[in-house]
Amino acid sequence: MNEAYAFILRKTGGPEVLAPEPIDIPRPGPGQVLVRNEAVGLNFIDTYHRSGLYKVPLPSGLGNEGAGTVLAVGEGVEEFREGNRVGYFSGPLGAYATHRLVEAERLVKLPEGVSFEQAAAAMLKGCTAEYLIERCARVQPGETVLVHAAAGGVGSILVPWLKHLGALVIGHAGDSRKAVLAKELGADHALCCPMDQLAAEIRSLTEGKGVPIVLDGVGKASWAASLGSVARRGLIVTYGNASGPVPPFTALDLLSAGSIFVTRPTLADYCRTSEEIRASAARLFELIEKGVLAIRIGARFPLRDAAAAHRAIEARATTGSTVLIP
Repeated sequence: MNEAYAFILRKTGGPEVLAPEPIDIPRPGPGQVLVRNEAVGLNFIDTYHRSGLYKVPLPSGLGNEGAGTVLAVGEGVEEFREGNRVGYFSGPLGAYATHRLVEAERLVKLPEGVSFEQAAAAMLKGCTAEYLIERCARVQPGETVLVHAAAGGVGSILVPWLKHLGALVIGHAGDSRKAVLAKELGADHALCCPMDQLAAEIRSLTEGKGVPIVLDGVGKASWAASLGSVARRGLIVTYGNASGPVPPFTALDLLSAGSIFVTRPTLADYCRTSEEIRASAARLFELIEKGVLAIRIGARFPLRDAAAAHRAIEARATTGSTVLIP
């Protein structure tokens, strides 16, 4: 068996704090499953944990999602057995590892039509898209939705999912190349204008009304544009901090923008129970198997080179999803 190792976050900082450490392969306890990772998902939230933007007790594992093969099960585990193909995305942290123990209640079985790499690339982002669209914003056919970072990891899933539901999608991307990708994903309009011009573009496309829903994973850099683009009594869902956290605002700011609603959700609150986790993953896998979602893996890095992967995602040098291969 290949050497077992894991990334243990012992201090926060830049990508240079990431280093693999050898580990003993653990034995599963009651209710646990030992998984050998075949692919690990890279997500922007990993950089928040690493940098200290999102505080975690140290030392800590890193990474939320992975996919692999069951090597052993602990006492009381009945739904999984050795050899099963499985995935996980709902924590606790520790996916950056060759082997890890996962509570059985946090695991999902992978359908035959979904590969390890697809699962690792799609689960956290795809289940984020599921709750954002179907349970948080509750997008209806015919509604217009502005998607920031429309060619990114979550955005590249949001766009085709929204189109599948019959929404009109305006995608915004950081440059013309990414705008082309957003258009290829199905966006009705794909923009790449500077943020300070975006609201005017949105108003022009919507006869001055703005959009009823904004899905914003960018944060600080896009907040003013989102406020300027949302329709009266519309909803801004600010779900990420790719450019830093949203700046402070007051209730009067929401009044001035047109009596709007703002929510700051997190996947952990929408996939809290085993039933929610598996229902969300099942919906994602359904759309992958139907061909609605083509999970685009824009880059692959050896897991040992996680630091390089973090540098790439923070430099906005990636499109689609990135996976780490142990």
